[in-house]
Amino acid sequence: MEHIGGEDAFHLTAVDVRRYDFGSAFRGYDRMRVDLFRDQVADELERLTRQNLDLETKARSFHEQLKHYRERDKAINEALVSAQQLREDVKEQAQREADLIMREAQAAAERLTEEARGQISALLREIEALDRSRRAYLAQIRHLAERHIAEVDAAMQQRTPGAERQG
Repeated sequence: MEHIGGEDAFHLTAVDVRRYDFGSAFRGYDRMRVDLFRDQVADELERLTRQNLDLETKARSFHEQLKHYRERDKAINEALVSAQQLREDVKEQAQREADLIMREAQAAAERLTEEARGQISALLREIEALDRSRRAYLAQIRHLAERHIAEVDAAMQQRTPGAERQG
C-alpha cells in the first residue's frame, strides 16, 4: 500500500495499519518497536476515526438544527410580512370606511342644511303673510274707527229737537 503525493485521497484504516507487513531487510528496524508503533498508530487512528464519526454526527445534527432554524426564520419572516400586509390592508379599509362615513355625514349635513333653509324660507313667508294680514287688519280697524268717529262727529253736529229749545 504505497501512496505517492497527489490529489487522490489516502484512506488508511486501523486494520490496514495492523496488517501492513514492512518486510524484512538486512539490518532492518527492531520488529518489536515497529509492531508497538504500528499498534499505537492503529489505536490513534481508531480514536481519530471514532472522533471523526462523532464530529460528523454532531455536524449533521447541527446542520439539521440550522435547517430547522432557517425554516422557522423563514416562517417568521413570512408571518411578519403577512402581518405587515394585513396591517396595511386594515389601515386602507379603515381609511375607505372613514372616507365613506365622512361623505355620508357631509351629504346628511347638506340635506339637513337645505331642509333648514327651506323651513326658514317658509317661516319668513309665513311671517310676511302674517305681517300683511296684521297690517290689513289694523287698516280695517282704523277704517272702522274712522267711520265710527265720523258717525260720532256727524251725530254730534246734528241738532237734536230738544237741544234748540234749551239754548
